[in-house]
This record gives sequence, structure tokens and C-alpha cells, in this order.
Amino acid sequence: MRVQRNIGRKRTIGARSLWDACYAPYGHERVRVSPRTRALLTFITIMAIVGLLLIVANPKPVLSQGVQLVQVDVNVVAQGYRVSKLTGSSVTNEKNEKIGTIDDFVVARNYSLFAVLQIGGFLGMGGHLVAVPYDSLLIDDEGSKIQLPGASKDALKKLTEFKYRG
Repeated sequence: MRVQRNIGRKRTIGARSLWDACYAPYGHERVRVSPRTRALLTFITIMAIVGLLLIVANPKPVLSQGVQLVQVDVNVVAQGYRVSKLTGSSVTNEKNEKIGTIDDFVVARNYSLFAVLQIGGFLGMGGHLVAVPYDSLLIDDEGSKIQLPGASKDALKKLTEFKYRG
């Protein structure tokens, strides 16, 4: 065990450097670092400082978004179908056989619209979900009868099951 002779001393007499004056009296040994390691640590430190300066010195300006308003004929819009009213409606085929219910509507990233149909199941449980293009549905003027021509329960159950993300 090493004897600590300089404990409590504030400064070593005859110290040649700050290290010798501060750490040597408490028994800390100076570790030799190779020039290559010292150069690498210096490079990393400088790159970190430069990176932080670039982030602070060059903030991206906030660009305002221009919104172009379009004149809409409200009478045409009022004659459309409300999604909230169509959701849960029964879907039939041309033989008037019930093939499923509308579970939801999904707008794709390219702005195309899809209807998600639940095939089978009871009260939203145990059904097979499929997505069909909205354009393939035929909806009467009141929005009370929705038809998917050429479809059957069996054919729809063979389609890939739709799963909601997030």
C-alpha cells in the first residue's frame, strides 16, 4: 500500500505543471497517451464543436405555407354522401345478397379513396377486412343502398386481409 504523504496539501513545492500541482499530491498517476490517440481525440473534439456551431449558426428559416382557396359550389357538396352516414351500412351484390358492411374509409397517400369492408363476423368482431376502391361501389341517391357489383362473400374472403396501421 502506498503512503499518502501530501494529503491535504494545496500545492506541491516545485511543481512543473498544473497536473503536478493539482493531481500528483493525491496519488494520481499521469497516463501517457500516444500521439496518434491524442490526435484522434483532438480531431473528434474539433468536429463536435464545428458540428454544434453549424447547427447553432445556420438555423433553417420557418417558411410560411401559402394556402390557395378554391371557390366551392356548396349545393354540389351538399348532394354528396357523408362518410359518417355510410360507415356501418350494408353492402350487397347485384343479386341483392348481403356481402358485408362498410367498416371505414381510407384515403391513400396519392389521394385515392378506398372503402374497407368487413366480410362475415358479428357486431365488428371476427370479420375479414378487405379494401376495395371507392369507385367500384354503386350508391343510390339517398345513400341507403350500397352495391358492389360482381362480388360475393367467398370471392371477397379470398382477397388479402386489410390491417390498419397505427
